[in-house]
Amino acid sequence: MVIENPAAAELPVHARATSTDPADWPVGRLLSAAARRVEREWNAHLATWELNHASMPVLLHLLQRPRSQRELAGASGVTEQTMSRILARMERTGYLTRAPDEDDHRKSVITITDVGRSVAMLAADPRPSEAMTTRGLTTGQVEQLKVLLAIVAAPYVAAPAGSSSASEPDEAEPDEADEATG
Repeated sequence: MVIENPAAAELPVHARATSTDPADWPVGRLLSAAARRVEREWNAHLATWELNHASMPVLLHLLQRPRSQRELAGASGVTEQTMSRILARMERTGYLTRAPDEDDHRKSVITITDVGRSVAMLAADPRPSEAMTTRGLTTGQVEQLKVLLAIVAAPYVAAPAGSSSASEPDEAEPDEADEATG
């Protein structure tokens, strides 16, 4: 199902850009606004455990195995300096410990604590996240949203010079996209 605002097409570009109606906004602005809303609500939910959108993935990575600060920064897509601040806060809450690496004492090994493991399991319950991000959508719309967001979220890989763009999906007709999601 495609939701369109036919009146928006008749508006001049500057009127659409300043519109307060999200149906008039370009896709990038819509996605940014939606991401900010979800992040605010997600942070409010995670604050129950003194976590936020930046610290929660760290707990999940540490559930797999102990890691270095560099590994956690890379896995989380942040700088080591940013990760250092995230880890310091999480260490104060008792969710992780840092110990010198046995092979290289310049590095630390970060390990989740039992408290951190318990909190991670509670906070990782997908139901609150799903409820806040999909409210008002039908089951079919949720599935379609997942498919589309997975495409948008996938890393862009530039095609070699002189070839067609290998990382961009073929444009599908609307009913083809509907068949893929429903």
